[in-house]
Amino acid sequence: MITSVFSSFLTACGPSDLPGILEPGMDGPDRRITVTEVPPPAISGGTLIIASDGHTAVAADPDRDRVVIVDLDGGAPAEVRLEHGDEPGRLVEDASGRVHVALRRAGAVVTLDVETRSVLDRREVCPAPRGVAYDAARDAIHVACAGGELVTLPAEGGPAVRKLRPAADLRDVVVEGHRLLVSRFKSAETLVIGPDGEVLARRTLPDFHASGFGGTRPSYTPSVAWRMAPLPGGGAVMLHQRAMSTQVTLSPGGYYQASNCDGNIVHGAVSTIEPADAEVERTAPAAALARVSLPVDIAVAPDGKRVAVVAAGNDMVVSTTLDDVEGGEGNCAPAATPHQVSGQPIAVAIDGRGDIVVQLREPAALEVIRGPEAVGGLDPRTIALPGASVRDTGHEMFHRPPNGVSAVACASCHPEGHEDGRTWIFDPVGKRRTQAMGGGILQTAPLHWSGDLMDLDGLMGEVFVSRMGGPKPGARRLDLMARYIDSLPAFPASPPEDDAAVARGAALFHDKKVACADCHSGPMLTNNRNEDVGKDEILQVPSLLGIAGRAPFMHDGCAATLRDRFDPQCGGDKHGDVSGLTPAQIDDLIAYLESL
Repeated sequence: MITSVFSSFLTACGPSDLPGILEPGMDGPDRRITVTEVPPPAISGGTLIIASDGHTAVAADPDRDRVVIVDLDGGAPAEVRLEHGDEPGRLVEDASGRVHVALRRAGAVVTLDVETRSVLDRREVCPAPRGVAYDAARDAIHVACAGGELVTLPAEGGPAVRKLRPAADLRDVVVEGHRLLVSRFKSAETLVIGPDGEVLARRTLPDFHASGFGGTRPSYTPSVAWRMAPLPGGGAVMLHQRAMSTQVTLSPGGYYQASNCDGNIVHGAVSTIEPADAEVERTAPAAALARVSLPVDIAVAPDGKRVAVVAAGNDMVVSTTLDDVEGGEGNCAPAATPHQVSGQPIAVAIDGRGDIVVQLREPAALEVIRGPEAVGGLDPRTIALPGASVRDTGHEMFHRPPNGVSAVACASCHPEGHEDGRTWIFDPVGKRRTQAMGGGILQTAPLHWSGDLMDLDGLMGEVFVSRMGGPKPGARRLDLMARYIDSLPAFPASPPEDDAAVARGAALFHDKKVACADCHSGPMLTNNRNEDVGKDEILQVPSLLGIAGRAPFMHDGCAATLRDRFDPQCGGDKHGDVSGLTPAQIDDLIAYLESL
C-alpha cells in the first residue's frame, strides 16, 4: 500500500474540499485536489424513479446514505436518512405507493412511506442486493443479488417467501406475468425464470464484427449490463458495454484505441430483449453510443419509443429512439442527441410529461431536460438538493477518462470497483484477464499478471498514462488514487449452503500435498510472488479474497468456472496437486473457495 506524509495529512483534515491544494503542472479546475473523509462508493447507477403520480421523483443517494423525495412541480426536497454505509441503490414503487430500496452494502431492502417520509421496514436479503422489481400479481418484491440469489419478499412486509439461486452475478429483474427476465452483470446474459423458479432459457446478445482500416475487422462482445428496464409492450431494454474481443494493438495516442465507431475498445450499447414468452432471441447486434463514458443508467419513455442514457464518465445524457438503435446494425447510433449536464450524472428517469429527469451525484441535484414537445425546447431546469460535496480526487480519477477525450475510464473495465469478466488479447502481451481491484489489491504487489509492476506508480505509468493517454499523476494524486483503490471492498461472498463442505474444503486447501496454501497464504491469501503454475509463463499469485465473483479464472480466462480451474489443461499439478482428489473432494474445495 502506498503511504505518505500527505495521506496522513488528508486523514487528519476530515471532510473537506481543501481549497488551495493545487497540482503543479496542470491547468484549470483539474488542478484542484478535493478529499472526502471516507472515499465515496463506486458508481453503480440506476438510483432514480418517478412515482406513479408522474411528478414525484424518488432518488437513492449512495454517496450520502439517504433517499431524497422531490415534487417536480415545486416544493422543498425531503430526505430520509439511512444508516451509515448502507449504500442505497435500485428502488421500486409498489401498488400501495411504498418504495423499496436495495441497500447494496448493508445486504438489506428498506421500505419507505413516501407520503410521511419515513422508514416502514428493513429486511435482510443477501450480502449484495442489486436489482429490485415489483410483481403486482403476487404483491411481492423480487430482489436480484450479485451472489446469485433471487429473493422474493411480500411487499407489505415479512420474511422472504422464496429464495432461488439460478446463476451467479445477477443484476436486474423485469416482471412479465408469471415469468421473470433476470440480467447477469458481467456477461450481459438474460435468464428467463419460470413461475416455479426454473430457468427456462438463457439468452445471449450477439457479437459485433466491424469494418476497420486496412482490411481489419475488429470484433466486440457484449459485457457489463449496467441496467435492464421493462418496455411498455413487453420485453426489456438493456444498457450494456461491448468490449473488443480481437487483438488490441499499440496506437500512437495510447494503447486502448480501435478503428471502429468512436475509436474506443469499449462502447456503450443499447439492446432490446425479447419478451419472456418469445420463442426467438435477438440476432442483430446493438448500435453503439459514440463517446459515452460509463453508461450506467437508461430510462424508457412511456410510449416505449424514446430512451435516455446517462454517461457518468463525461457528464452527459444521450437521448435517442429505439428505432435508431435497432437500425444501427452494430455501428454508432446515427441520431443520438447529447445533452451536457451541470454535474456528474448517475441516474435518469422520464416523468409523466415526457421530460428527462437526471440525478447528479456531484453536486447533489436533479436536472430536468424538457421533452421535445415541450414549449421552450431543451433548456434544463436544476433542482438543488441539500448535502455536502462528495467530490473526491481519487474517485474522479477512477471514473473519468484520463485523457479527457476517450470514453474509456478505469471503471469501464473495473465496473463498481471490481472487473468486467473480459479476457483481452494485448499485443504483444497476449491474453490477459481483467484483474479485480477490490479487497486491498495494492497489498498484493507486484501488480499485473506478469508481476512486472512493482507498485501503483508503475501501474499508473503503464496503464493510466501509456495505455489510456492520461497525464502522469503527481505524488498527491497518486496517493489519492491509492487511497480510493484501497477503499474498494472485495466481492461479498454469499453464505455457504453446506458449512461441513466448507470445513472439509479448508482442510484440503491447507493440506501439504495439495499445497494451495503454499502460495495462497497470509491475510490476502497470496505470497506476493511470481510462480510457475503450468501455463508456460511466470505469473503473479493473486489474492483469493472474493474469488467467487471473479469468473472466468486464470490470467487467460481458461476456466469458466472454479471446477474448470482444476482441469489439467488449465494449470495442472504445478498449480496445486489435486490429481489425487475425488470429485466429491473437489466439490468441497470449491465450496471453501466460494466462501472466501
